[in-house]
Amino acid sequence: MRRREFITLLGGSAAAWPLAARGQQAAMPVVGFLSGRSPGESASVEAAFRQGLREQGYVEGQNLHIAFRWAEGRNEQLPALAANLVEIRAAVIATAGGQGSALAAKAATSTVPIVFITGEDPVKLGLVAALNRPGGNATGVSVFLNEMEAKRLALLRELIPGAPLIGVLVNPSGPATDAQLNDVRSAAQALRQSIQIVNASNEREIDAAFAALAQRKAAAVLVCANAYFNSRRDQIVELAAQYSIPTIHDERGFAAAGGLMSYGTNLTDAYRLMGVYAGHILKGEKPANLPVQQSTKFEFVINLKTAKSLHLDVPPTLLARADAVIE
Repeated sequence: MRRREFITLLGGSAAAWPLAARGQQAAMPVVGFLSGRSPGESASVEAAFRQGLREQGYVEGQNLHIAFRWAEGRNEQLPALAANLVEIRAAVIATAGGQGSALAAKAATSTVPIVFITGEDPVKLGLVAALNRPGGNATGVSVFLNEMEAKRLALLRELIPGAPLIGVLVNPSGPATDAQLNDVRSAAQALRQSIQIVNASNEREIDAAFAALAQRKAAAVLVCANAYFNSRRDQIVELAAQYSIPTIHDERGFAAAGGLMSYGTNLTDAYRLMGVYAGHILKGEKPANLPVQQSTKFEFVINLKTAKSLHLDVPPTLLARADAVIE
């Protein structure tokens, strides 16, 4: 073979290698991950989602690509992010960080399979026809995020039995707000506990809400479950520390970040289940035939370091019931 022909052949082969690599990469299924939250405060649940996929034999970078799309608390961006995942031909779209993600994905496609996590009734939301037989292109995991506010209020009351006033922080634009407030008001009446409800749906209003509760000398604050509040976790924890107000939240991440207590669904397990279902769908199972799972694992977390900084003595009965104590 002559030198020029050899160089031409080598150049052609080298040019073909990237094309072949791109072809192999394109052959890997793409799982879309759409969340109303931000990546910084979702690391643990993101890892749990990957674990669920791994249990089904799918490992990112080996036989799977995950396309993450984060709204970072700005739910108005969710429709465009969902449409993008449809455009790139995701094989399945996993939705999290509030039911807005699932609703946006459902509006964007009636054919691409969707696996959701929601704290609302997925039947009432219109995501599925029935829990046992979803019947459409969506299924997933139902968690009890928005049904635990009464329990959280009772835990605060147990922590501070003589609390003259407990603040309740809600997002008025949240779809579950009315139900949350009904539960809290009923529980407060049964406990004979005075409460002060404050609304916040942006950063400035969160600042104002804590300032108002501090001025009213609220003994503690119940932060109701809400995807936007989750995206503002650091701000809320810092404000609670600034005003020396004990708080209770819906998920462990708040307590780990410095909030006093959290009680709610074990989201790590829920996200793992979502990953497992995504794996089933990648193997060819239809969402219509996969019953909606209900996560029944709950966890109660106390940050004892925060309690000490607030000069609070946590009753032994509460410590004994905690699934985790952060010291």
